[in-house]
Amino acid sequence: MRRPHLPAWLPLDPYVLALLGTVGLAALIPARGAAATAAGAAATAAVALLFFLYGARLSAREALDGLRHWRLHLTVLACTFLLFPVLGLALSALAPGLLSPALQSGLLFLCLVPSTVQSSIAFTSIARGNVPAAICAGSFSSLAGIVLTPLLAAVLLGGRTGGFSLDSLLKITLQLLLPFLLGQALRRWVGGFLTRHKKTLGYVDRGSILLVVYAAFSAGMVVGIWQQVSPLRLGALMLLEAVLLTVMLLVTWYGAARLGFGREDRIAIQFAGSKKSLAAGLPMASVLFGAQAGLAVLPLMLFHQMQLMVCAVLARRRAQDPRPELAADHVAEVSCPSQQVAPQGR
Repeated sequence: MRRPHLPAWLPLDPYVLALLGTVGLAALIPARGAAATAAGAAATAAVALLFFLYGARLSAREALDGLRHWRLHLTVLACTFLLFPVLGLALSALAPGLLSPALQSGLLFLCLVPSTVQSSIAFTSIARGNVPAAICAGSFSSLAGIVLTPLLAAVLLGGRTGGFSLDSLLKITLQLLLPFLLGQALRRWVGGFLTRHKKTLGYVDRGSILLVVYAAFSAGMVVGIWQQVSPLRLGALMLLEAVLLTVMLLVTWYGAARLGFGREDRIAIQFAGSKKSLAAGLPMASVLFGAQAGLAVLPLMLFHQMQLMVCAVLARRRAQDPRPELAADHVAEVSCPSQQVAPQGR
């Protein structure tokens, strides 16, 4: 398999620049009145389209083929949906004097979204890890996140996302789960088209997310939530996220070793288990937080860029590790095909 590569020095991700530009546009020209209604409706349609495409791209059969390496996948899922939330709750307990309530909610929400797919594969490949395992682990995480992320948000964030109200569950079903299941049902007929037009549809994905961001941040501007952000609180947020990423990178690496995984599996676990998906998290936040989504997704946007920069350096260090004993580590075989990657992992 051809190994994807990243630049030797990873500057600010161009897509993050586009996101920041969209935030700036919403700050200067927020949608109001009829324009806000139209932007909200367009964002709702964009979220449904995103999850339809996720479902149509993701081969559940290929993901299930990877169950032979179930210990690795359960480890990644535990890191993503168990350890991350526990750490998020711990950091939130320290945050009341540092962050506003909206930023606290955003920091905890960051810990609830699924792992990435594409960047996990890229970094695992660069570090000479178990790439098929990273593909399967990302696919499992994406599938689980459709259900687990909204449920965990309802439980841990309570009234800040509407709890278990009928309205919130209906929104989740109509905007996230139903389009995803429809995409899965139609995959047999539309999968080939999506594969042939992968590049073009990538722009559709990103454009849809930018629309969601504009609608969310516009709503935030109109209700004045940005008054809660100060340079001091922004710095505190970045410090807490740096601690979170450091702890997860250490736990996934050394914890996987204690569980008896070989080096290549440890690499896959570290990169799949320590990262969060911007593409999945943004539309979910727009459904769950409504007008508060602007501040709720800010921690995720910052964490996304931080994880890319840190993991790019770490992956190259793993690839250049000179210790000869590491080459003898056992690598478990995984039958999950590697040629099809499902959702965008950004």
